[in-house]
Amino acid sequence: QVQIVESGGGLVQPGGSLRLSCAASGFMFSYYYINWYRQAPGKERELVATISYRGDITSYADSVKGRFTISRDNSKNTVYLQMNSLELEDTAVYYCNTRIRSSNYWGQGTQVTVSS
Repeated sequence: QVQIVESGGGLVQPGGSLRLSCAASGFMFSYYYINWYRQAPGKERELVATISYRGDITSYADSVKGRFTISRDNSKNTVYLQMNSLELEDTAVYYCNTRIRSSNYWGQGTQVTVSS
């Protein structure tokens, strides 16, 4: 079955960096777009970044453009989210997602807390 596991979250000071990982299994990973979403307390889940199946097409929310970079290694069935210049507003649970046929699949999320 489809499994998605996020890791790499933690506590970081403003201006710091983190790299999140999303390891997937149970489907043809290299055939699918992968998304990173985040959900802050009291807010709706929002799309942060998307990467195409070959990694040649990426897109970002305006709020993270120029600070976050999404990438993938299809040989490892893993997608990464490099987050630089972190801001207090980046505090959230970050989720990895893919859509296969008409179904959405999510990981359990990883907490990112930006605090001084």
